[in-house]
Amino acid sequence: MATAPGSRSVYAFVAGAAVGLFLATVGFALVLKSSSGPGGGGKAAGGGARTLTLAHVLEPTHPVHLGMEHMAKRVDELSGGALQLIVYHSGQLGTETDCLERLQAGSLDITKVSTASLESFVPEMAVFGMPYVFRDHDHFWNVLKSPIGEKLLQGGQSANVHGLCYFDAGARSFYTTSKPILSPADVRGMKIRVLRSKTAMDMIEAMGGLPTPIAWGELYTALQQRMVDGAENNPPSFVSSRHYEVAKHYTLNEHTHTPDIVLMATNTWASLDAAQRQVVEQAARESSDFQRKLWEEKSKQDMELLANQGVKIYKVDQEPFRKAVEPMIRSYDGTPAGAIIEQIRKVP
Repeated sequence: MATAPGSRSVYAFVAGAAVGLFLATVGFALVLKSSSGPGGGGKAAGGGARTLTLAHVLEPTHPVHLGMEHMAKRVDELSGGALQLIVYHSGQLGTETDCLERLQAGSLDITKVSTASLESFVPEMAVFGMPYVFRDHDHFWNVLKSPIGEKLLQGGQSANVHGLCYFDAGARSFYTTSKPILSPADVRGMKIRVLRSKTAMDMIEAMGGLPTPIAWGELYTALQQRMVDGAENNPPSFVSSRHYEVAKHYTLNEHTHTPDIVLMATNTWASLDAAQRQVVEQAARESSDFQRKLWEEKSKQDMELLANQGVKIYKVDQEPFRKAVEPMIRSYDGTPAGAIIEQIRKVP
């Protein structure tokens, strides 16, 4: 792995489809061949540093990736080069589901997933997929930094994942190819790409739409070929994916605040000594703050870019959307997620 120019770190941003395809084909086994530690964390070639491997699916220009890059830099600096982080972006080691499965199996050290991906393992995570549970973005972050957020962060221990931090993923809104969504009634009959989660699908069904889970890397083609009528995401993801080239209607209904979560394999976490854990935790916290600032800046820039690219942006009354999904929210009464929703509503 090449060392990034101007840095002592070995965090490597391995580009090239051929490399990504090769690694995916061999199931990551060759990356681990010379590693002696759990989760691929072994010794760097030619030195004594412990290396950890991180993989995610987003593009290298995305604020999430830049947050990962910052985390890698801080791990190197805080450990004096003794602990280093290698980052693979753009799905080079597989889809988000692939990365999560590798993490659980112990063949990957760290990954970033949407909290929606954890719903089947941690039922309480469904709260993040619930539309309009958070009053606004400030309320959302107040919850994440509260004991409620910390408990959810560590809720995946039984699924062999250890939470490190949250990354901002903004508010998700609809974008469509042929007609705008100005009210819930406009969703009726439309095929909308959603995350592979029950709450995401329930939300679209509550509005009369047809939820269609599709891998992120396949969505551009699906929109272009009209396999789906639209999707829903935040401005930076809408822009970095270039989906705005084929979907020219963007409705700012902001139905959910679904954060990303940075996870470490529990066996990797267990293999770290106290000092190494402190380094990783501090680097993760700092990367979360760093990424959140980037996210805010990038979101503003991307909204301007979208307008300049001919995307029609619609600011709509959110109240009809809230009313449309009320039955869905009430259906979780008496469940672990429902109990947390009640706690969330009490947070200032």
